[in-house]
Amino acid sequence: METIKVGIIGTGFSANFHIESLRRIPGVEIVAIAGSTQEKAKCVANIYGIPLAYGSYEEMLSNPLIEVIHNCTPNFLHFDINKSAILAGKDLMSEKPLAMNSSESAELVALVEKNEIINGVCFNYRHFPMVMQAKQMVQDTICGQVHLVTGGYLQDWLLYDTDYSWRLEPGKSGPSRAIADIGSHWCDTLQFVLGKQIIEVFADLKTIHPTRKKPITSSTTYAKDEDGEYEVIDVSTEDCGSVLVHFEDGISGVFTVSQVSAGRKNKLHFEISACESSLYWDQENSNRLWEGKRNRPNIEILRDPALLLPQAAELAHFPGGHQEGWPDGFKNLLIDFYNEVKRKRRQQHIKGNLIFASIADGHQIMKIIDAVLESHRTKTWVKIDNFD
Repeated sequence: METIKVGIIGTGFSANFHIESLRRIPGVEIVAIAGSTQEKAKCVANIYGIPLAYGSYEEMLSNPLIEVIHNCTPNFLHFDINKSAILAGKDLMSEKPLAMNSSESAELVALVEKNEIINGVCFNYRHFPMVMQAKQMVQDTICGQVHLVTGGYLQDWLLYDTDYSWRLEPGKSGPSRAIADIGSHWCDTLQFVLGKQIIEVFADLKTIHPTRKKPITSSTTYAKDEDGEYEVIDVSTEDCGSVLVHFEDGISGVFTVSQVSAGRKNKLHFEISACESSLYWDQENSNRLWEGKRNRPNIEILRDPALLLPQAAELAHFPGGHQEGWPDGFKNLLIDFYNEVKRKRRQQHIKGNLIFASIADGHQIMKIIDAVLESHRTKTWVKIDNFD
């Protein structure tokens, strides 16, 4: 069996779930990890038994044995690392966002087209079986013509002014937080399900805590600092917000994002209203898809490969009643990506039926983020094409 040699850049939360998922995929071997320091890289390498540890990503990229790079670093590092990996000829799977703005992401699109590398972005909700079921039902017009989409993505990990993360710092996370961090997932998922792009937005964003208490000791995402000294810092990025959206072909929608909604841990949800029925899916109850009817009983479609439409069934790995969740959706993303890497290695020129988001898809999302920020600033509808 061919073995694809992989290098991980980053040592935090994202790097850990990438490593765990990669180890569930046959024919893929993690041979190296790079951190901000040699000590951090060595620590993670020892935990997972990774042979090589680098104190810089540049050093890793110079290793000709490494074929694929996973960029699992904080947002402000994404563009430089992605650009360097592409120029080094490495196939690339990047955490989102691709860059700090759509001008940078446009440069990445041009580079991958020129260098012909396999490229992907971690929009993993595409790869849940029931999301694919919804996509097939829309595509096959089982629900009829779509006219309205609602939903959002709600969390509570930044509810208190004592909650802190590097994601609150624009220099590290970018000018948008809730929209870029979680709203981007909603936009990509709905564009995927509908097969239609968002073409314009009208946004209303809000910062609940204009100041926060930053621990003197460093604090990682989702971590809690129970006590200790802190400094008060100003916050400019949004804690929550709502965005009206227009999709292609006249489909209207609205979504709400929040990182300050108590009790909501990771609630990405959507409802699609069409002329024959509605579809509702909630990531926190991901093995069920609700279909609503007017003139007959509503039903719940369960994640059972024997009952799902063909493409959805391919993403369900266990029989009905055996629950699959977030790690399995992420594994499906990497299976799809590495099948394409293997196709390239075998010099098979006909591409497979790709599901994973490309850098071009990631650039589209960056344009939406920039348009949302511009709409909030100007209090007007803003076209996504303004950022081409």
